[in-house]
Amino acid sequence: MDSQFRFVFLRVVSGFFSTIALLASTPCSAAQGLASSDISRLRSVGSAELSPDGHRIAYTIVMRDRPGRPYGQLWIMDVGSQKSARVGGEKDAAGSPLWSPDGKSLAFQGSIADKSGLFVARADGSDITFLASTNGTNSPLPGTGKEFTWSPDGKQLAFISSTPGKEASEASGDPMVITRYLYKPDAGEGMTRFNDNQRMHIFVVDLTAKQVRQLTQGDTDEHSIDWSPDGKEILFASNREPNQDEFFNYDLFTLSVADNSIRRLTSTEYNEYEPLWSPDGKHIVYRGTRRGLTDRETTMEDTHVWVMKADGSDRREIGAVVDNRQGAPRWAPDGRFVYFAVQERGSNYLMRLPISGGKPEYVVKETGSAGNWSLSKDGALAYGFASSRDAAELYLKFGDGATHKLTDLNSQLLAGRQIAEVESFTFVSNDNKFEVEAFLTRPLGMTATSKHPLIVNIHGGPHGQNGPAFNIKNQVYAAHGYAVLNVNYRGSTGYGQKFADAVFGDQNGNEAQDILYGVSAAVRRNLWIDRERLGIEGVSYGGQLTEWLITQTNQFKAAIPTAGIVNLVSYNYMTYYNQYEEMEFGQFLHQGTLMDLAWQRSALKYVAAAHTPTLILHGENDNDVPIAEAEQFFIGLKDVGTQTVFVRYPREGHGLSEVKHVIDSIDRSIAWYEKYFPKPGAEGITNVQP
Repeated sequence: MDSQFRFVFLRVVSGFFSTIALLASTPCSAAQGLASSDISRLRSVGSAELSPDGHRIAYTIVMRDRPGRPYGQLWIMDVGSQKSARVGGEKDAAGSPLWSPDGKSLAFQGSIADKSGLFVARADGSDITFLASTNGTNSPLPGTGKEFTWSPDGKQLAFISSTPGKEASEASGDPMVITRYLYKPDAGEGMTRFNDNQRMHIFVVDLTAKQVRQLTQGDTDEHSIDWSPDGKEILFASNREPNQDEFFNYDLFTLSVADNSIRRLTSTEYNEYEPLWSPDGKHIVYRGTRRGLTDRETTMEDTHVWVMKADGSDRREIGAVVDNRQGAPRWAPDGRFVYFAVQERGSNYLMRLPISGGKPEYVVKETGSAGNWSLSKDGALAYGFASSRDAAELYLKFGDGATHKLTDLNSQLLAGRQIAEVESFTFVSNDNKFEVEAFLTRPLGMTATSKHPLIVNIHGGPHGQNGPAFNIKNQVYAAHGYAVLNVNYRGSTGYGQKFADAVFGDQNGNEAQDILYGVSAAVRRNLWIDRERLGIEGVSYGGQLTEWLITQTNQFKAAIPTAGIVNLVSYNYMTYYNQYEEMEFGQFLHQGTLMDLAWQRSALKYVAAAHTPTLILHGENDNDVPIAEAEQFFIGLKDVGTQTVFVRYPREGHGLSEVKHVIDSIDRSIAWYEKYFPKPGAEGITNVQP
């Protein structure tokens, strides 16, 4: 399962192709488009922070040119000249820039030379000073906000770091003694199998003396911090439930800087995320939910923007006027508006909303994905934007004026390359309840008579979305003559709450039919799609649906599930978080007859009907969907006599992150499809479905 808003940069590298010898189906050469090896050259903009006066932008560039996982480099652009300078050396990694209130200094996290932790530099990136080491945790902490914050006078920085919890010693001993319900680490961690039992706390460092003070302690986590405009309090989020491992519930608190006393602002059964003080300190904005059960990993309920007074009173869900999932909000400089990202029909837009109530306004409404944005005091907006033809680049917009593209990071990579077109279409669901949208990436090298394979690539979540934004995996498939179909099946976000709720209690049900109906619509409306060469794949929930569908139909010639759930019963008791199936079905698995229903909706139950050649990919240390799910399906397919290969990737959590693993997975995928797709014209029409 993919975490909400984890679309952040984690799955930016969701998969790609490699140069595999000739594809019999490919009327064009791979050189015309993108190849899997190009992933190591692809760059994209991460965070973008405008200085208060709007004269500079601190931004990160996500790099993939080293062994291991992608990393960030920090740059500062002079807006007037549009010239950029890197902060630190070529081998340094840095990110999360945050300007001081006066704009004369820039704080950031990173690894510079032989130091790792929190740094500060001058506004031009010079005179880098190490402030404090910071320790993290692999414990699941979803939806966290700012990790450090400036004092209003610019003399101190509060930051988040970890100390050992009470369980740490025994749980890391020999033997390991497990007492926590939440004893496994975060989904994407990938390096270990166990929670390190560190607790996140608030610290403060004085910029002059470099002295560090710890302000909070204990066996709870404090995070998502913001210093009040009057300098007296630090706002934070924390789960203070007595059974915090079993019940995921963030509330909001303030910490007195003078005496470390804590004031509770909210006490709800639902979640509050990423709080921020208004410029005048009279209000707090945050992202929140209404339902009594919000899952630690993914949630069916769309988060909306909320505003309350500084004392926690008068809470108002101002984002309710927009029936779609909203991201973390930020204040306009005058405090009259809040800005936030919203998912809508496959795209991510930026909106603003008056806190007094009223109609929302689109600030950026271009087809693609906008994010990682910030505002200067004069209202200028800097943001990253991924179009259908390029990964995220840096943009600047002044009020309602024109938008300026400031970077072109992939100009050399994309020079002379063809980029496949992405088109959307809709169809009516099997039960006539919904209009479902799908996105079709057209293959390169099409002619009037050519026929092309179709790969169905299913997104995870299930509460996520596909869209038209640049997807290098789809582009490399297209370069090899493959079409790619992404279906935003019911349960997807970006289509309103009713649509997201429609998967409740019905996993591997009608949303699976949405996939098949999408395939049917695609092949009937595009006669160039070869019905004899249909492939299916997906990651996480997409892997689950891939496994399920090949037990229900034989229309696909090859399948590649990654990190999929094959047994809803075993999964429930092995995953690192406990509330997913409770939220998705409305009760615990052991209650009533839900255990029977879970098995009824598990692909493993029907493995005898699975005859599609299947390449199973899984991260060795996946604590979200444990690798035992893949192990079960592999043996089940072997027992049936179905062609299958099982690939385990070391050092990987949920999904694949290391660049070489991503490239390898695409090498294997394209080879798998080519092995089991019939050669064009080699046989007559046998696949009459859909």
